Amino acid sequence: MLLKDKKIAVVGGGPGGLTLARLLQLKGANVKVYERDLNKDARVQGSPLDMHEESGYAALCKANLLDEFKKNIRLGADKKIIVNEHAEIIFSDHETKPGKNPSNGHARPEIDRGVLRKIFLESLEPGTVVWDSHFVSMERQDEGWLLHFKKGLSVYADVVIAADGANSKIRPYVTKIKALYSGVTMVEVNVDDAAKVIPHIYALLNGGKIMAFGQGKCLLGGQKGTGGLGFYASFKPEEDWIENSGLDFSDKTQVLTWFKEEYAEWSNIWYELVENSTTPVVPRPIYYMPLDQVWESLSNLTLLGDAAHVMPPFAGEGANTSMFDALELTECLTSDQYKSLQEAISSYEASMRKRASAATKQSLENGERMHSEGALNKMLKVFSGQ
Repeated sequence: MLLKDKKIAVVGGGPGGLTLARLLQLKGANVKVYERDLNKDARVQGSPLDMHEESGYAALCKANLLDEFKKNIRLGADKKIIVNEHAEIIFSDHETKPGKNPSNGHARPEIDRGVLRKIFLESLEPGTVVWDSHFVSMERQDEGWLLHFKKGLSVYADVVIAADGANSKIRPYVTKIKALYSGVTMVEVNVDDAAKVIPHIYALLNGGKIMAFGQGKCLLGGQKGTGGLGFYASFKPEEDWIENSGLDFSDKTQVLTWFKEEYAEWSNIWYELVENSTTPVVPRPIYYMPLDQVWESLSNLTLLGDAAHVMPPFAGEGANTSMFDALELTECLTSDQYKSLQEAISSYEASMRKRASAATKQSLENGERMHSEGALNKMLKVFSGQ
Protein backbone atom coordinates (compact mmCIF):
# COMPACT_ATOMS: atom_id res chain seq x y z
CA MET A 1 0.00 0.00 0.00
CA LEU A 2 1.25 3.47 -0.90
CA LEU A 3 0.57 4.66 2.65
CA LYS A 4 2.59 1.93 4.35
CA ASP A 5 4.76 3.42 7.12
CA LYS A 6 3.45 6.92 6.28
CA LYS A 7 2.27 9.43 8.85
CA ILE A 8 -0.86 11.21 7.65
CA ALA A 9 -2.03 14.55 9.04
CA VAL A 10 -5.60 15.65 8.39
CA VAL A 11 -6.04 19.32 9.27
CA GLY A 12 -9.66 19.98 10.18
CA GLY A 13 -12.22 17.88 12.05
CA GLY A 14 -15.40 18.63 10.14
CA PRO A 15 -17.48 16.01 8.29
CA GLY A 16 -14.90 15.57 5.53
CA GLY A 17 -11.86 15.32 7.78
CA LEU A 18 -13.48 12.87 10.19
CA THR A 19 -14.85 10.73 7.35
CA LEU A 20 -11.38 10.55 5.86
CA ALA A 21 -9.79 9.58 9.18
CA ARG A 22 -12.34 6.81 9.73
CA LEU A 23 -11.97 5.39 6.22
CA LEU A 24 -8.16 5.50 6.35
CA GLN A 25 -8.08 3.75 9.73
CA LEU A 26 -10.27 0.99 8.33
CA LYS A 27 -7.52 0.52 5.74
CA GLY A 28 -4.84 0.34 8.44
CA ALA A 29 -3.34 3.78 7.83
CA ASN A 30 -1.59 5.87 10.51
CA VAL A 31 -3.64 9.07 10.68
CA LYS A 32 -4.06 12.01 13.05
CA VAL A 33 -6.66 14.77 12.86
CA TYR A 34 -5.58 18.22 14.02
CA GLU A 35 -8.61 20.27 15.01
CA ARG A 36 -8.53 23.84 16.32
CA ASP A 37 -11.59 23.40 18.55
CA LEU A 38 -10.64 23.23 22.23
CA ASN A 39 -12.48 19.92 22.66
CA LYS A 40 -15.31 17.84 21.21
CA ASP A 41 -17.97 20.04 22.84
CA ALA A 42 -16.54 23.43 21.88
CA ARG A 43 -18.22 24.01 18.54
CA VAL A 44 -21.74 25.40 18.23
CA GLN A 45 -23.38 23.09 15.70
CA GLY A 46 -25.71 24.50 13.07
CA SER A 47 -28.79 23.18 11.30
CA PRO A 48 -29.18 19.50 10.37
CA LEU A 49 -27.49 17.96 7.36
CA ASP A 50 -29.33 15.92 4.76
CA MET A 51 -27.31 12.97 3.54
CA HIS A 52 -27.49 12.34 -0.19
CA GLU A 53 -27.61 8.72 -1.24
CA GLU A 54 -24.85 9.00 -3.84
CA SER A 55 -22.37 10.93 -1.65
CA GLY A 56 -22.69 11.47 2.11
CA TYR A 57 -24.83 8.36 2.60
CA ALA A 58 -22.42 6.32 0.46
CA ALA A 59 -19.51 7.48 2.61
CA LEU A 60 -21.33 6.42 5.77
CA CYS A 61 -21.87 2.97 4.26
CA LYS A 62 -18.17 2.59 3.47
CA ALA A 63 -17.31 3.78 6.98
CA ASN A 64 -19.48 0.99 8.47
CA LEU A 65 -21.47 3.59 10.38
CA LEU A 66 -24.85 3.19 8.75
CA ASP A 67 -26.47 1.48 11.73
CA GLU A 68 -25.43 4.27 14.11
CA PHE A 69 -26.54 6.84 11.58
CA LYS A 70 -29.99 5.29 11.22
CA LYS A 71 -30.45 5.32 14.99
CA ASN A 72 -29.97 9.07 15.02
CA ILE A 73 -31.70 10.43 11.93
CA ARG A 74 -34.41 13.04 12.39
CA LEU A 75 -37.45 11.63 10.66
CA GLY A 76 -39.55 14.36 9.10
CA ALA A 77 -36.84 17.03 9.29
CA ASP A 78 -36.75 17.16 5.49
CA LYS A 79 -40.39 18.28 5.27
CA LYS A 80 -40.69 21.74 3.78
CA ILE A 81 -43.06 24.58 3.19
CA ILE A 82 -42.69 27.44 0.75
CA VAL A 83 -44.21 30.77 1.71
CA ASN A 84 -44.32 34.29 0.32
CA GLU A 85 -43.01 37.37 2.07
CA HIS A 86 -46.22 37.54 4.11
CA ALA A 87 -45.68 34.03 5.53
CA GLU A 88 -48.62 32.65 3.57
CA ILE A 89 -48.11 28.98 2.73
CA ILE A 90 -47.99 28.42 -1.02
CA PHE A 91 -46.58 24.89 -1.02
CA SER A 92 -46.27 22.16 1.61
CA ASP A 93 -45.21 18.53 1.46
CA HIS A 94 -46.00 17.83 5.12
CA GLU A 95 -48.93 15.60 4.27
CA THR A 96 -47.16 13.66 1.54
CA LYS A 97 -43.84 13.27 3.39
CA PRO A 98 -44.58 12.10 6.93
CA GLY A 99 -41.05 10.79 7.35
CA LYS A 100 -39.51 7.57 6.11
CA ASN A 101 -36.64 5.40 7.19
CA PRO A 102 -33.74 5.49 4.69
CA SER A 103 -33.75 1.70 4.58
CA ASN A 104 -37.18 1.96 3.00
CA GLY A 105 -35.97 4.06 0.11
CA HIS A 106 -35.76 7.60 1.50
CA ALA A 107 -32.70 9.12 -0.21
CA ARG A 108 -31.98 12.20 1.91
CA PRO A 109 -32.36 11.49 5.65
CA GLU A 110 -31.33 14.30 8.02
CA ILE A 111 -29.12 14.26 11.08
CA ASP A 112 -27.96 16.93 13.48
CA ARG A 113 -24.42 18.07 12.79
CA GLY A 114 -23.34 17.51 16.36
CA VAL A 115 -24.71 13.98 16.39
CA LEU A 116 -22.97 13.12 13.11
CA ARG A 117 -19.71 14.45 14.49
CA LYS A 118 -20.14 12.37 17.65
CA ILE A 119 -20.73 9.20 15.61
CA PHE A 120 -17.49 9.72 13.71
CA LEU A 121 -15.48 10.68 16.80
CA GLU A 122 -16.59 7.57 18.66
CA SER A 123 -15.61 5.40 15.69
CA LEU A 124 -12.00 6.59 15.67
CA GLU A 125 -9.12 5.04 17.54
CA PRO A 126 -8.38 6.78 20.89
CA GLY A 127 -6.11 9.79 20.45
CA THR A 128 -6.79 10.20 16.74
CA VAL A 129 -8.04 13.77 17.13
CA VAL A 130 -5.55 16.25 18.54
CA TRP A 131 -7.73 19.05 19.91
CA ASP A 132 -6.76 22.69 20.39
CA SER A 133 -4.49 22.50 17.34
CA HIS A 134 -4.85 25.75 15.40
CA PHE A 135 -2.78 25.48 12.20
CA VAL A 136 -0.34 28.34 11.59
CA SER A 137 2.10 27.27 8.87
CA MET A 138 4.13 24.39 7.49
CA GLU A 139 7.37 23.83 5.66
CA ARG A 140 8.87 21.03 3.64
CA GLN A 141 10.97 18.57 5.61
CA ASP A 142 12.54 15.46 4.10
CA GLU A 143 9.83 13.88 1.91
CA GLY A 144 6.97 15.41 3.89
CA TRP A 145 5.96 18.46 5.90
CA LEU A 146 6.63 19.98 9.31
CA LEU A 147 3.37 21.50 10.53
CA HIS A 148 3.25 24.29 13.09
CA PHE A 149 0.29 25.05 15.33
CA LYS A 150 -0.45 27.74 17.87
CA LYS A 151 0.83 27.17 21.41
CA GLY A 152 4.08 25.75 20.08
CA LEU A 153 3.02 22.36 18.75
CA SER A 154 4.99 21.15 15.71
CA VAL A 155 4.54 17.75 14.07
CA TYR A 156 5.94 15.94 11.05
CA ALA A 157 3.73 14.20 8.49
CA ASP A 158 4.58 12.36 5.30
CA VAL A 159 1.21 13.29 3.79
CA VAL A 160 -1.02 16.26 4.63
CA ILE A 161 -4.71 16.56 3.74
CA ALA A 162 -6.32 19.96 4.15
CA ALA A 163 -9.87 19.71 5.45
CA ASP A 164 -9.77 23.13 7.09
CA GLY A 165 -12.72 24.75 5.38
CA ALA A 166 -13.49 27.72 3.18
CA ASN A 167 -10.77 29.89 4.72
CA SER A 168 -8.17 27.15 4.44
CA LYS A 169 -4.67 28.19 5.44
CA ILE A 170 -3.24 25.18 3.66
CA ARG A 171 -4.82 25.79 0.26
CA PRO A 172 -2.17 28.41 -0.72
CA TYR A 173 0.50 25.69 -0.45
CA VAL A 174 -1.33 23.88 -3.29
CA THR A 175 -2.72 26.66 -5.50
CA LYS A 176 -2.95 30.43 -5.76
CA ILE A 177 -6.49 30.27 -7.15
CA LYS A 178 -8.86 32.20 -4.90
CA ALA A 179 -12.59 32.14 -4.33
CA LEU A 180 -15.00 34.52 -6.07
CA TYR A 181 -17.93 36.38 -4.53
CA SER A 182 -21.24 34.85 -5.63
CA GLY A 183 -23.17 38.11 -5.27
CA VAL A 184 -25.15 36.75 -2.31
CA THR A 185 -24.69 37.43 1.40
CA MET A 186 -26.51 35.50 4.10
CA VAL A 187 -27.15 36.82 7.60
CA GLU A 188 -27.38 33.94 10.06
CA VAL A 189 -29.97 34.27 12.82
CA ASN A 190 -30.40 31.64 15.54
CA VAL A 191 -33.24 31.46 18.04
CA ASP A 192 -33.09 29.29 21.15
CA ASP A 193 -36.18 27.79 22.81
CA ALA A 194 -38.13 28.70 19.67
CA ALA A 195 -41.41 27.07 20.71
CA LYS A 196 -41.63 29.54 23.58
CA VAL A 197 -40.24 32.78 22.16
CA ILE A 198 -41.42 32.62 18.51
CA PRO A 199 -44.40 30.23 18.67
CA HIS A 200 -46.02 31.35 15.39
CA ILE A 201 -42.96 30.73 13.22
CA TYR A 202 -42.11 27.59 15.19
CA ALA A 203 -45.58 26.19 14.48
CA LEU A 204 -45.28 27.16 10.84
CA LEU A 205 -42.18 25.00 10.41
CA ASN A 206 -43.73 22.06 12.28
CA GLY A 207 -40.37 20.34 12.67
CA GLY A 208 -39.30 20.84 9.05
CA LYS A 209 -37.86 23.56 6.85
CA ILE A 210 -39.18 26.82 5.51
CA MET A 211 -38.31 28.79 2.39
CA ALA A 212 -39.67 32.31 1.99
CA PHE A 213 -39.24 34.23 -1.26
CA GLY A 214 -40.09 37.79 -2.20
CA GLN A 215 -38.68 40.95 -3.75
CA GLY A 216 -35.40 39.28 -4.74
CA LYS A 217 -34.69 38.15 -1.19
CA CYS A 218 -35.05 34.95 0.81
CA LEU A 219 -35.51 33.69 4.33
CA LEU A 220 -34.40 30.10 4.75
CA GLY A 221 -34.82 28.26 8.03
CA GLY A 222 -35.02 24.96 9.79
CA GLN A 223 -35.34 23.15 13.08
CA LYS A 224 -32.22 22.46 15.14
CA GLY A 225 -31.90 19.45 17.42
CA THR A 226 -31.64 21.60 20.53
CA GLY A 227 -35.16 23.03 20.16
CA GLY A 228 -33.92 26.12 18.41
CA LEU A 229 -34.36 27.42 14.89
CA GLY A 230 -31.67 28.53 12.48
CA PHE A 231 -32.50 31.11 9.81
CA TYR A 232 -30.64 32.85 7.02
CA ALA A 233 -31.70 36.20 5.59
CA SER A 234 -30.32 35.97 2.07
CA PHE A 235 -29.96 38.95 -0.30
CA LYS A 236 -27.65 40.46 -2.93
CA PRO A 237 -25.54 43.36 -1.64
CA GLU A 238 -22.08 44.48 -2.78
CA GLU A 239 -19.19 42.29 -1.64
CA ASP A 240 -18.00 44.89 0.87
CA TRP A 241 -21.46 45.43 2.40
CA ILE A 242 -20.46 44.10 5.82
CA GLU A 243 -17.62 46.58 6.21
CA ASN A 244 -19.61 49.49 4.79
CA SER A 245 -22.87 48.80 6.64
CA GLY A 246 -21.61 50.22 9.91
CA LEU A 247 -23.68 47.59 11.74
CA ASP A 248 -22.72 46.13 15.08
CA PHE A 249 -24.00 42.60 14.59
CA SER A 250 -24.02 41.99 18.34
CA ASP A 251 -26.60 44.80 18.74
CA LYS A 252 -30.09 43.42 18.07
CA THR A 253 -31.57 46.91 17.87
CA GLN A 254 -29.25 47.85 15.02
CA VAL A 255 -29.79 44.55 13.22
CA LEU A 256 -33.57 44.83 13.57
CA THR A 257 -33.51 48.35 12.14
CA TRP A 258 -31.48 47.07 9.19
CA PHE A 259 -33.83 44.11 8.70
CA LYS A 260 -36.92 46.32 8.68
CA GLU A 261 -35.35 48.49 6.00
CA GLU A 262 -33.89 45.70 3.85
CA TYR A 263 -37.05 43.57 4.10
CA ALA A 264 -39.41 46.56 4.11
CA GLU A 265 -42.02 44.86 1.90
CA TRP A 266 -42.10 41.74 4.07
CA SER A 267 -44.60 41.03 6.83
CA ASN A 268 -43.69 42.12 10.35
CA ILE A 269 -44.23 38.52 11.49
CA TRP A 270 -40.57 37.98 10.61
CA TYR A 271 -39.35 40.69 12.99
CA GLU A 272 -39.56 38.34 15.95
CA LEU A 273 -36.73 36.27 14.48
CA VAL A 274 -34.29 39.13 15.03
CA GLU A 275 -35.95 40.37 18.21
CA ASN A 276 -35.45 36.97 19.85
CA SER A 277 -32.17 35.97 18.24
CA THR A 278 -29.06 34.90 20.07
CA THR A 279 -26.18 37.29 19.49
CA PRO A 280 -24.16 37.97 17.60
CA VAL A 281 -26.03 37.66 14.34
CA VAL A 282 -23.47 36.46 11.78
CA PRO A 283 -23.17 37.92 8.25
CA ARG A 284 -21.68 35.51 5.71
CA PRO A 285 -20.72 36.61 2.19
CA ILE A 286 -21.02 33.52 -0.03
CA TYR A 287 -18.03 32.55 -2.16
CA TYR A 288 -17.24 29.85 -4.68
CA MET A 289 -14.22 28.47 -6.48
CA PRO A 290 -13.89 28.98 -10.25
CA LEU A 291 -15.55 26.16 -12.14
CA ASP A 292 -12.44 25.60 -14.27
CA GLN A 293 -9.82 25.61 -11.51
CA VAL A 294 -6.84 23.31 -11.99
CA TRP A 295 -3.42 22.93 -10.40
CA GLU A 296 -0.41 20.66 -10.54
CA SER A 297 -0.79 17.79 -8.12
CA LEU A 298 1.76 17.25 -5.37
CA SER A 299 3.01 13.94 -3.99
CA ASN A 300 2.33 14.67 -0.33
CA LEU A 301 -0.42 17.28 -0.05
CA THR A 302 -4.02 17.61 -1.21
CA LEU A 303 -7.35 19.22 -0.35
CA LEU A 304 -10.91 18.14 0.29
CA GLY A 305 -14.25 19.76 1.05
CA ASP A 306 -14.54 23.53 1.25
CA ALA A 307 -10.76 23.88 1.28
CA ALA A 308 -10.80 22.50 -2.27
CA HIS A 309 -14.10 23.75 -3.65
CA VAL A 310 -16.13 26.04 -1.42
CA MET A 311 -19.53 26.59 -3.01
CA PRO A 312 -22.85 28.31 -2.20
CA PRO A 313 -25.26 26.29 -0.05
CA PHE A 314 -28.16 26.40 -2.51
CA ALA A 315 -27.90 22.78 -3.60
CA GLY A 316 -27.20 21.19 -0.21
CA GLU A 317 -24.01 19.64 -1.54
CA GLY A 318 -21.31 21.07 0.76
CA ALA A 319 -20.98 18.41 3.48
CA ASN A 320 -22.03 15.62 1.14
CA THR A 321 -19.38 16.52 -1.42
CA SER A 322 -16.79 16.77 1.35
CA MET A 323 -17.62 13.30 2.66
CA PHE A 324 -17.53 11.83 -0.84
CA ASP A 325 -14.15 13.52 -1.37
CA ALA A 326 -12.94 11.59 1.66
CA LEU A 327 -14.29 8.34 0.25
CA GLU A 328 -12.74 8.84 -3.16
CA LEU A 329 -9.41 10.06 -1.76
CA THR A 330 -9.18 7.01 0.51
CA GLU A 331 -9.83 4.68 -2.40
CA CYS A 332 -7.12 6.37 -4.49
CA LEU A 333 -4.53 6.45 -1.70
CA THR A 334 -5.07 2.79 -0.80
CA SER A 335 -5.42 1.41 -4.33
CA ASP A 336 -2.82 -0.86 -5.91
CA GLN A 337 -3.44 0.58 -9.36
CA TYR A 338 -1.25 3.66 -8.85
CA LYS A 339 2.53 3.59 -8.93
CA SER A 340 3.05 6.63 -6.72
CA LEU A 341 1.23 8.87 -4.24
CA GLN A 342 1.41 11.73 -6.72
CA GLU A 343 -0.37 9.64 -9.34
CA ALA A 344 -3.03 8.62 -6.81
CA ILE A 345 -3.55 12.21 -5.65
CA SER A 346 -3.67 13.47 -9.24
CA SER A 347 -6.39 10.96 -10.09
CA TYR A 348 -8.43 11.96 -7.04
CA GLU A 349 -8.06 15.68 -7.71
CA ALA A 350 -9.11 15.39 -11.35
CA SER A 351 -12.31 13.57 -10.37
CA MET A 352 -12.93 15.80 -7.35
CA ARG A 353 -12.66 19.02 -9.36
CA LYS A 354 -15.05 17.70 -12.01
CA ARG A 355 -17.65 16.69 -9.41
CA ALA A 356 -17.26 19.91 -7.47
CA SER A 357 -17.55 22.04 -10.58
CA ALA A 358 -20.88 20.44 -11.49
CA ALA A 359 -22.21 20.86 -7.94
CA THR A 360 -21.02 24.47 -7.77
CA LYS A 361 -22.63 25.28 -11.11
CA GLN A 362 -25.95 23.85 -9.90
CA SER A 363 -25.71 25.77 -6.65
CA LEU A 364 -24.95 29.05 -8.42
CA GLU A 365 -27.89 28.55 -10.76
CA ASN A 366 -30.19 27.76 -7.83
CA GLY A 367 -28.97 30.81 -5.97
CA GLU A 368 -29.62 33.06 -8.94
CA ARG A 369 -33.11 31.60 -9.34
CA MET A 370 -33.89 32.07 -5.65
CA HIS A 371 -32.93 35.74 -5.69
CA SER A 372 -34.47 36.65 -9.02
CA GLU A 373 -37.70 38.39 -9.94
CA GLY A 374 -40.53 35.89 -9.71
CA ALA A 375 -38.45 33.58 -7.50
CA LEU A 376 -41.51 32.24 -5.68
CA ASN A 377 -43.14 30.88 -8.84
CA LYS A 378 -39.84 29.56 -10.14
CA MET A 379 -39.16 27.64 -6.94
CA LEU A 380 -42.71 26.30 -6.86
CA LYS A 381 -42.08 24.76 -10.27
CA VAL A 382 -38.85 23.19 -9.02
CA PHE A 383 -40.46 21.54 -6.01
CA SER A 384 -43.67 20.55 -7.74
CA GLY A 385 -41.68 18.84 -10.49
CA GLN A 386 -42.98 21.04 -13.31
